[in-house]
Amino acid sequence: MLIIHVFVHVKPDAVDAFIAATVANARASIQEPGVERFDVIRQHDDPARFLLVEVYRSADDPARHKETAHYATWRDAVEPMMAEPRRSVKYGAVFWT
Repeated sequence: MLIIHVFVHVKPDAVDAFIAATVANARASIQEPGVERFDVIRQHDDPARFLLVEVYRSADDPARHKETAHYATWRDAVEPMMAEPRRSVKYGAVFWT
């Protein structure tokens, strides 16, 4: 299992469009066979900051995810909405329920 946290800072005037595009991507992503979870979380004290929690069944599944049409659509749509480049950190599960 591979868990990726993607940290996103969105321009304040693009938050609603970012949410719409990201939820559409998340809904399509959870249909992929290699995706266990795909959560979109908004920071409480800064509503222009988001965390995407992507949980993949294998180390190869993120690359497969990035080959999908819905990922390409999301990537291209949200890139100009970013206040700064998104960054990610990879994790492994120690205890999972």
